[in-house]
Amino acid sequence: MLVLTTFDDDEYVYGALRAGASGFLVKDMALDDILARIRVVAAGEAMIAPGVTRRLIGRFAGQPRSDRTPRELTGITDREREVLRLVGLGMSNPEIAAALYITVGTVKTHVARLTGRLRLQGNRGSFGLEAEASLGSHG
Repeated sequence: MLVLTTFDDDEYVYGALRAGASGFLVKDMALDDILARIRVVAAGEAMIAPGVTRRLIGRFAGQPRSDRTPRELTGITDREREVLRLVGLGMSNPEIAAALYITVGTVKTHVARLTGRLRLQGNRGSFGLEAEASLGSHG
């Protein structure tokens, strides 16, 4: 699957990749470039628009690295685990809501539950540290 869109937004990229897309292109590219990249994806390779790739690399490279062994989290749901991972990546509540296709209010509910269950201070820094310690740097 190849996504060709006018929206140059990271959340669209993440959603497309989660849905199984092998390519993500933005329509502001030259037609010849779009056609060449369509051929690449049709041949079974992956292709992401250069500007999007730069942002993804920048975001990935900016993540803290942890050499610690992740500890096992118990007593939280799979959805709470995913919210914790995304908070650990530095995503805001609206970004998490868009990525998981839930409301911002639902994200806040998960964060509140995590705060109690994991006995966190409730700030983004403590969530990020907990996510890294519990899930590892790559979730």
